[in-house]
Amino acid sequence: MRPELTPKQHRFLEYLEERIEQTGSAPSLRQAAADLGVSHMAAAQFIKALEAKGYIRRDGRYSRKIVLLKAGKEHRPAGRQEPGRRVPIIGRIAAGLPLYAQQEYDGAIVVDKDMYRGDNLFALRVAGDSMQEAGILESDLVICEPRQYAANGEIVAALINNEEATVKRFFLHEDHIELRPENRKHEAQKYGFGEVLVQGKVIGVLRGPEQLR
Repeated sequence: MRPELTPKQHRFLEYLEERIEQTGSAPSLRQAAADLGVSHMAAAQFIKALEAKGYIRRDGRYSRKIVLLKAGKEHRPAGRQEPGRRVPIIGRIAAGLPLYAQQEYDGAIVVDKDMYRGDNLFALRVAGDSMQEAGILESDLVICEPRQYAANGEIVAALINNEEATVKRFFLHEDHIELRPENRKHEAQKYGFGEVLVQGKVIGVLRGPEQLR
């Protein structure tokens, strides 16, 4: 029986699985450090720990080729064995007042591949209650299809002034953009055309942190 991973080591292993599944090869230490918001040394220590505990194998001391192991045997990335698909969770997003944008990797979720078919899907964890009447609650995960445009009435993940992220209904008016909540306690917000950048369309919602893999 292999030693258990710490939460951070487990998160790093999930990241490796996701990147290998998407690209066919392991990321460089520099890329891993940048994606996860850790130092180059910390990324190297995660690799060393995962290898020592029997979760991965490296071909050569300085090789980037990493083989994922399961119970001491080589195996394909988890996403290729499961009936679902893995969607990366990228930080948090506000359903209330805008939340400062956080683009760090925060694990992954397995979703039904027949239901969620878009390319490069991503998930965001919700903070706040302004979209509760649309069925989007505190700590839910919203599944998003990357997009930089929206039709009126669509629920989108949007970046405000390149800093704050929020999830709201999108409406384009002649002289402004309206981001409208789905909670009568919250008021709609108006922005100039250059202040809002749509990041993706919300195509699904999963309940709370217990959905994480």
